[in-house]
Amino acid sequence: MTARRIPRPRELAPLLRFERPFLGVGRKLQRAQTIWDLREMARKRTPKVAFDYTDGAADAEISLNRARQAFTDLEFRPAILRDVSKTHTGTTVLGKTTALPFGIAPTGFTRMMHTAGELAGARAAERAGIPFTLSTMGTTAIEDVAAATGPTARNWFQLYMWTDRDRSLALVDRAARAGFDTLVVTVDVPAAGARLRDVRNGMTVPPSITAAGALDALRRPWWWWDFLTTEPLAFASLDRWSGTVAELLDTMFDPTVTFDDLTWIRAHWPGSILVKGVQTVEDAKRLADHGVNGIVLSNHGGRQLDRAPVPLHLLPEVAREVGNDLEIHLDTGIMHGADIVAALALGAHFTLIGRAYLYGLMAGGEPGVDRAITILQTQIERTMKLLGVTTLAELTPHHVHLLNHH
Repeated sequence: MTARRIPRPRELAPLLRFERPFLGVGRKLQRAQTIWDLREMARKRTPKVAFDYTDGAADAEISLNRARQAFTDLEFRPAILRDVSKTHTGTTVLGKTTALPFGIAPTGFTRMMHTAGELAGARAAERAGIPFTLSTMGTTAIEDVAAATGPTARNWFQLYMWTDRDRSLALVDRAARAGFDTLVVTVDVPAAGARLRDVRNGMTVPPSITAAGALDALRRPWWWWDFLTTEPLAFASLDRWSGTVAELLDTMFDPTVTFDDLTWIRAHWPGSILVKGVQTVEDAKRLADHGVNGIVLSNHGGRQLDRAPVPLHLLPEVAREVGNDLEIHLDTGIMHGADIVAALALGAHFTLIGRAYLYGLMAGGEPGVDRAITILQTQIERTMKLLGVTTLAELTPHHVHLLNHH
C-alpha cells in the first residue's frame, strides 16, 4: 500500500503557474493558435450583418463546405529521417520572389469588417513579403493603397469587367500608374450568387440598421463607435450606390464578357495577368492560348455557383495539362498552413487567402491580419518539417493522397 504524505509548500511552488488575465485585443490575438480561433474572436466582435457577409456563401453553402472538406479529407505521406533543421518558405510568383507561398485575395467591402480595411491587409502583406490584391469592390482607393505601402510592397489589382468598358479601362490605367504589377481578372460573376445570409440580414450598401441589427449592435458598441467615427464607408472605385450587393453586381457587371475580352485587356495592361474563377480543365487549357500568365482555380469562395467544382480536386489534372504553360494559383477553403502545403504538392504554384485574413482583420484590425499570416506561416513550416522537406520545390504529388475523390 502506497504511503501518503502532505506535500511541502516548496514542492508545490514549481507546479503552480498563474496566467495574467487576458486583457486587451493584443493579448487575445497572441493566444489564437488557428484561423478558427480568429474566426471565433471575429464572430464575437463583429455585428452579424458584417460577419455573415464575410463568413457566408451562396445558397446552401455546399461549395464552400466541400472545398474545406477536401482539405480535411486528404492524407499526407511523410518522408522520414531527413535533415529538416532549416526550412525555406520562399518561392517565385509571376517573376518576382515572395517570402511565403500565399498572398491576400481580393475581397470587397473590406472596411465594413473593420475600419482598417484594405490598408491593414496591404501593410501586413508588405511586412510579410507577400502580395496583396485590391478588389474592384474595395473600400480604399487604388492610389491610397499605393501611398500606404512602401517600395517593397507587391500590390495586385482585381478587375471585374463592367458593361462600360471605358470605366474598366480607367481603373486598369490607374492601377498601372500606381505601380500595381499584376491584374487579376475575375470571370465567375456574370450574375450575383444567391448569398442568402445577406438577404436575411437585410445587407445593403451602405449598411442600414434594421431593428434586429440595432439590438445586435448594442452588444458590440466598440464596432459601431469605430464605424461611425471614421470615414464613411463607400466603394472607392464606384459611383455612389444605394441598394443590395446583389443588385449592385447585377447592375454593374457585364454578362457578355468572353475570351475575346482577354485580348483587349492584354493590349492595355503592361504587367502580368491572372484569370481568377477557372473551374474546368477545358477552360484552363483554353486560357493557356490567350496570352495570360496564370490562372486561379477558384469557385469564388463558394459565393457564386453552389455545388461548383472543388478547386483542390481540379488541381492535379489542371497541373498535368497546363502546369508547364501557366502558373496555377488556388483559393477557396484554405484555413490552415497544411492546406497550402497540400495545394503546392498537388501542383499549385501559389495560393490566395480571403476569409482567413478577414477573420484576423475582424478579430483585431491590422495586428489581427499580422496574426493570421503568422499562424499560417508557422503551420506551413511545421508541416514541411513533418513531411521531410526543406523547400517548397521538394513537394510532389507523392506527399499527398486525396481521399474520397476519383
